[in-house]
Amino acid sequence: MGAVIIISTYPDKKSILKIANMVVKEKLAACVNFAKINSVYAWQNKIENTAEFLVFFKTTDKKKKSLKNEIKKSHPYKVPEIAELEVKSLNKPYLDWLVNSTN
Repeated sequence: MGAVIIISTYPDKKSILKIANMVVKEKLAACVNFAKINSVYAWQNKIENTAEFLVFFKTTDKKKKSLKNEIKKSHPYKVPEIAELEVKSLNKPYLDWLVNSTN
């Protein structure tokens, strides 16, 4: 079974903690990491400079579709980023933990 990282951005810590706790409890993700970032992007014909949080959801191939659906359903942004990164290599003990945490 392969590992996958789903990346998204969120506006605040409160919205991250809500989804992070839910997806880990429901075993859709083994771990959720987040860090404060600054983003510059075009939105509605304006250039925005915004403080956001970059979020990494660590999961498996088996759970990625359900996880992405949950992120989409609960995300506070009108157009959320939901990007999938396939993990090509991962140390076996961590992969075993990841798989066990999502089963």
